[in-house]
Amino acid sequence: MTIFNLGSINIDLFYRVAHLPQPGETLASGGFDRGLGGKGANMSVAMARAASRAVHIGAVGEDGGWTVSRLTEYGVDTRHIQRVGATGHAVILVDDAGENAIVLHGGANQDIPISAVMAALAEATPGDTFLCQNETNLQAEAARMARSKGLRVTYAAAPFEAQAVRAVLPYLDLLVLNAVEAAQLTQATGQSLDDLPVRDVVVTLGGAGCRWHGPEGVQSYPAVPVTPVDTTGAGDTFTGYLLAGLDQGMPMAQAIGLASKAGALMVTRPGTADVIPDLKEVRDFHA
Repeated sequence: MTIFNLGSINIDLFYRVAHLPQPGETLASGGFDRGLGGKGANMSVAMARAASRAVHIGAVGEDGGWTVSRLTEYGVDTRHIQRVGATGHAVILVDDAGENAIVLHGGANQDIPISAVMAALAEATPGDTFLCQNETNLQAEAARMARSKGLRVTYAAAPFEAQAVRAVLPYLDLLVLNAVEAAQLTQATGQSLDDLPVRDVVVTLGGAGCRWHGPEGVQSYPAVPVTPVDTTGAGDTFTGYLLAGLDQGMPMAQAIGLASKAGALMVTRPGTADVIPDLKEVRDFHA
């Protein structure tokens, strides 16, 4: 099967700092690096490295050709990535405890043409998966189109925006969000997660593991214990591996177990898409 991902592609600019800055504070960076990122790109790489076929739908500028080449190297189908404007980027500060603060500039991610979505989904068949996040345009339109074609529709509700989640909720089969986003969604809708019109909701809890709100109620899963170095991209890695597991026919509990190991391994590495572990590494990983 195939996972079609309408997702962001960013140039990530990493700065190592002793601590995250306070308002008005100027910090000297202890290190700098540049890499491939964006929630969408991270998830596509994770799905490809988890041995699923990932088709990325997105856009970059002429300055972002290297990001497309890198996605291709990592096994992602990049035929439906367009050239529009300037590539999105993210400024990422990572402190000595592995926590981060991120500033995003959407760039081309906000100008993806509908023709790219239509061309990609023209190849889709019932039973394939469609994924989107809140870093691009066309989320609701694409989710509606994917649902009409019989795809399993998944939404990663980050960065959180209540209006964006409301727009895609009618088309979703699976919603993935973290604990903060879950609380924000509950407050915005006045509904508990169990009352949402979505079959499966997975809430990630960082070091406390995750919860699955499914047809048989709420089930909790522990985290894999590790010492974090950099938490950037861990949630995206979890989501990518979760969808890859489901795409390959795993039951939800098994897919969550695989995704939890991948996310745990990811936080032991500095970086984003370029350091997402492959399936062999995840299977061999023992905390």
